[in-house]
Amino acid sequence: MSYPNSDSASAKLYQRALNSLPGGNTRTTVFMKPYPLYASKGEGCHVWDVDGDIRIDCVNNFTSNIHGYANPEINRVVQEQLARGTAFGMPTVAEIELAELICSRVCSIERVRFTNSGTEAVMMAIKAARAFTKRPKIAKVEGSYHGSYDYAEVSLDSSPGNWGEMTAPTSVPYAEGTPEAVLADVITIPFNDPERSLQILSQHASELAGILVDPLPNRAGLIPASQAFIQGLADFCEKNGSLLIFDEVISFRLGYHGAQAIWNVQPHLTALGKIIGGGFPIGAVGGKEEVMAVFDPRCGKPALPHGGTFSANPISMCAGIAALKQLTPAVYEHLAEMGEALRLAINHAFAARHLPGRAVGMGSLIKVHFSESDVTDYRSGYQSPEVARRLSIFVKGLLNRGVVAASYGLLVLSTPMTLSEIDSIASAVERALDDVVLSLNSQSGT
Repeated sequence: MSYPNSDSASAKLYQRALNSLPGGNTRTTVFMKPYPLYASKGEGCHVWDVDGDIRIDCVNNFTSNIHGYANPEINRVVQEQLARGTAFGMPTVAEIELAELICSRVCSIERVRFTNSGTEAVMMAIKAARAFTKRPKIAKVEGSYHGSYDYAEVSLDSSPGNWGEMTAPTSVPYAEGTPEAVLADVITIPFNDPERSLQILSQHASELAGILVDPLPNRAGLIPASQAFIQGLADFCEKNGSLLIFDEVISFRLGYHGAQAIWNVQPHLTALGKIIGGGFPIGAVGGKEEVMAVFDPRCGKPALPHGGTFSANPISMCAGIAALKQLTPAVYEHLAEMGEALRLAINHAFAARHLPGRAVGMGSLIKVHFSESDVTDYRSGYQSPEVARRLSIFVKGLLNRGVVAASYGLLVLSTPMTLSEIDSIASAVERALDDVVLSLNSQSGT
């Protein structure tokens, strides 16, 4: 197992891909230098690349494959549905059943609307908040990722050169060409700073349709939101008529009733995706009946018309039902126990090498930071060029020890894993950290 290797099948496929795909890829998230590894198959928590190398998959298709690959029950229901048809210009029973399942688990959700991705779910949640409140602006947390909708992308990757003061973070475009009008309608607030956030929000109270928040924002450091921060946002919405929008596209994997049960809050709207589709494309927006009525077409054109050729397609619906039914409270508890064991092992490995860094996260989500100080928000976790270099060495070190992790230091656990896999991952982490230490010693000439 040697990465990079210019003679590998993956390297050659990448050269071929450059002739038909911009940059040789369709998803920026899977891009790697000098080339990405191409998958050939997956089984359980393992993935094979086209060169035949087997690795423990700690990406889970960016948190979506909570049951790993080739889950027998998911495969069974999908195969049965394939024989009946993959998509219709008609509703199916499966969408009712998945909606009922979601409503039964999340007390803030009384009605559900299905989409094809988490991006679409967030987009429709923002539009629903506007349609319900008749207000134009939204607020979001600096550094939080919420998909590819213009408004949700604002200040996703702001930097010291453009992010402004903490008392009033600048709304920064993510994609070039983002209209100024989009930036003007997005209020950026600092994560885990209720006092400053409420001061900023109060200046726009009459214009705010909603506040979009992820209680465990992946790209912003995977640091849990404080109870004071979440409760402060909820109280502000209650007082000022704005809607609290929870993005649980990722954080829904934290518990049987979702992240909002852990924080003991009932948002007006919730965006879901990833694990609710059993490995197939899916998204959903859910909320209180009164708010979700903006989608209701029974009296003519609704306040928010919504379609989608493949929304609620029966393949994703059946796979989602099978996936959620297997996610019992005991399964969530087991995932959390493995996650805590791995975080402890990683932190021990850092300490044993006197190397600055730590593992953070909750449940089955772990993120590795090469940071001199505690990470509390997006700014404190911002990567300097040296930190980014160490992380790159670390991730490539994991690849060469049989573990696939996200390029930004995220490791994700799945239900097929056991403590044996956790031990293997921990061992790979130790060896990858040795690579970082060796690089640092080489730099210093020791």
